[in-house]
Amino acid sequence: MQSKHLFLVLTAVMAMPIIVWAHGDAAPQPVDTTGLRPLGTEWLLSNPYRGDPKAIEIGSKGYNSNCARCHGLDVKSGGMAPDLRALEVNDQMDAWFLSRVINGAKRDDRVKMPPFENILSQEAMWAIRSYIDAQPDD
Repeated sequence: MQSKHLFLVLTAVMAMPIIVWAHGDAAPQPVDTTGLRPLGTEWLLSNPYRGDPKAIEIGSKGYNSNCARCHGLDVKSGGMAPDLRALEVNDQMDAWFLSRVINGAKRDDRVKMPPFENILSQEAMWAIRSYIDAQPDD
């Protein structure tokens, strides 16, 4: 009986790293923006890639590796964080989005969203915004 119990415990312990790793790395990930027009060092306040299929493709990868864990797959929030499909597609919301992604968000000294400055390039941020804009708001 003890050997069966020990076997079950050892099996569960050995499987734990696989289960934990399956959820992916929670640290912000850089995004490969190869194929996008470089935007330079001056921050743009509106999305220069809106509707660009390449930007949407790259933005999908960037969103899924950095945003989906909180904002939901296919930009459909499960309630943990705001549903980004509700963002209006206009220059004012573009500027708000950029500011939020660069600076993150805190409430009562608690980090609600990490800052992505120095992690995501301007090209990556706008590609992610392009992907979000392209998602249907059911």
